[in-house]
Amino acid sequence: MARSDAAPADIAPLTIAELGDAEALVAEAGWNQTAADWRIFLDLGRVLAVRDSGRVVATAATLPYQHFGWISMVLVTKDFRRRGLASQLMRRCIDTLVAGGRTPVLDATPDGRQVYRGLGFLDTWGFQRLARREPSGSATDAPPPDGTTVAPIADARWPELCRYDATAFGSDRAGLLGKLRTRLPAATLVAERQGRIVGFLLGRDGRTSSQLGPLVAEDDAAARALLARALGAVTGPVYIDLADAKADVAKWLDTLGFTSQRPLTRMVLGRSEGFDDPARTYAVAGPELG
Repeated sequence: MARSDAAPADIAPLTIAELGDAEALVAEAGWNQTAADWRIFLDLGRVLAVRDSGRVVATAATLPYQHFGWISMVLVTKDFRRRGLASQLMRRCIDTLVAGGRTPVLDATPDGRQVYRGLGFLDTWGFQRLARREPSGSATDAPPPDGTTVAPIADARWPELCRYDATAFGSDRAGLLGKLRTRLPAATLVAERQGRIVGFLLGRDGRTSSQLGPLVAEDDAAARALLARALGAVTGPVYIDLADAKADVAKWLDTLGFTSQRPLTRMVLGRSEGFDDPARTYAVAGPELG
């Protein structure tokens, strides 16, 4: 990641007034986050920053859940790379989560994976960022299976949906889901059979693309029904971070014009098993959120 002998950086929390600097780092890196995404970390977690001449030049964020916490948004502007800033920020994030009794978790690119393995992180499972630039084919060709209904998430079902998600994610993340619920209304959907929740989907707007996820479902049929409904309504570029294990859904998305942009690996500090339920985890909320 960077030299280990670098001089200690002056690290302090990011402030709301510095969101413009944080957005500039995202744009320079070609990432998809918006100011609303940075606000998630400021409201529910913490963003650490390094400054030079009053300008933010590096960041890293933590998002705590119950027994574990996410590390993400490790960004360093071009002129300040190779100075050890990313390593120092990572170490501070790890120490903060561990001191709070939480196991650090992150989603790594191939290059980052090698660095994080050196810090003690182990692989759990992989996923692919799938991208659709323009629609190709109809997502609504296959109707939901018998007995499955897909509808917008009603307020009355929200508490039950959050409990359903917690059993799949491994922690209550109602705070995060609430932040995502209004970001992309066409993708705020629940699937039910005989009055029982069998899956749900959320989404959010992004700097360059809409992002669909998290997608949690009991089976491929429910997952496809949710995606079909959303993709029939969401226009423009779309990202889906789909679990590698969901090969049949990936093949279907391929027919709709989705292509793999890059692989990612979910990693946990000191353990090779994640906290989530891989059977029901179809698409993550994003590498930065879990």
